[in-house]
Amino acid sequence: QVIKVYSEDDTSRALEVPSDITARDVCQLLILKNHYIDDHSWTLFEQLTHTGLGRAIEDHELVMEVQSNWAMEEENKLYFRKNYAKYEFFKNPLSFFPDHMISFPSETNAAVSHSGVLQMFLSSSTYPEIHGYLHAKEQGKKSWKKLYFLLRRSGLYFSTKGTSKEPRHLQFFCEFSNSDMYMSLTGKKIFGAPTSYGFCFKPNKSGGTRDLKQLCADDEQSRTCWMTAIRLLKYGMQLYQNYMQPYQGRSGGSPLNVTPMRSISENSLVAMDFSGHRSRIIENPTEALSVAVEEGLAWRRRGCLRLNSHGSPIAMSNMGMSIHRSQSWFHHKISREEAQRLILQHGLVDGVFLVRDSQSNPKTFVLSLSHGLKIKHFQIVPLEDDGKLFYTLDDGHTRFTDLIQLVEFYQLNKGVLPCKLKHYCARIAL
Repeated sequence: QVIKVYSEDDTSRALEVPSDITARDVCQLLILKNHYIDDHSWTLFEQLTHTGLGRAIEDHELVMEVQSNWAMEEENKLYFRKNYAKYEFFKNPLSFFPDHMISFPSETNAAVSHSGVLQMFLSSSTYPEIHGYLHAKEQGKKSWKKLYFLLRRSGLYFSTKGTSKEPRHLQFFCEFSNSDMYMSLTGKKIFGAPTSYGFCFKPNKSGGTRDLKQLCADDEQSRTCWMTAIRLLKYGMQLYQNYMQPYQGRSGGSPLNVTPMRSISENSLVAMDFSGHRSRIIENPTEALSVAVEEGLAWRRRGCLRLNSHGSPIAMSNMGMSIHRSQSWFHHKISREEAQRLILQHGLVDGVFLVRDSQSNPKTFVLSLSHGLKIKHFQIVPLEDDGKLFYTLDDGHTRFTDLIQLVEFYQLNKGVLPCKLKHYCARIAL
């Protein structure tokens, strides 16, 4: 079988694969062919072009089965990109299951820890109940209705009478064995959704929009909770096995108590002092900053002597202003909405970021950063002092000679940011 896989910059690659190949196998194949580092966040995405729906294909799913559900006339695509949020709920369940949205079976007397919540999701005997308000699109109509929903092992229900959980007031909405769950990327535009936090269920063999069961949450935390709980309900232990697979044969680790490998970026980013007989790690952030600034200035002085591709010295001012353009985290002239879409696709994990040109002020830049399931934007302002150009995020208290130095500093220290920069969004080419 031949499949075509696209990357973020819309380059594509055709692969000849066996009919029983899984999504994880396709990712491994592309990692090897492109010599990428495997940090276990590479994911295969399915994008339904006409309906503006998309989802991360689970690692164990058969790619040919996914494609067999596409209608001939649809121009659907498979994308290869990173998704840092794929198994984040195993590492950080606290931010995925807020207390006001979850309740436990009556036989559970003691308070349940957040890791205990995961144990219950994966157990066959008990199951926590997720509840809260969602907007539902009425079948065959354009209107949306706000209803109180409950997620139970048997499926998703809504109450016909306020927040009543009595069986006579509960109406079945859908179950998940014969449908897939998608995030709605353009729900407001295509379906008139009341918010941007839409998701839906699409029957496996359906191509049309009339069979979609569409829902819409009021905020990202609520949508993330519903979608995570439904994934756990549908796939259960299979998800945990997918998550554990890269760590098999390492420290062993007991179930739900595993300490996964640190990411490549965390391992490589540490401030070091090589000036003495022995190298040492610089723990003090103030000292790390002064060393970083000194190294940056020395690097720039050396840069004056470098030659460009035409054999003439690089002008120091031009180099400082444009050197960031070659960096994977820099996105030239993309809009705020496009930046948010890119970060959302890479997963709303704390520390996912990119740097872009500011649209409102041509001379400044913007750092777009994910934190607490929200995307925040920070302006990077150029500052001239004594004929030298600097960049700052905090009104000049901390200054950097170029954007690369700024990003590297905030990868080591959070400073004025809510968290350190951890994973950058890149438009990779295949």
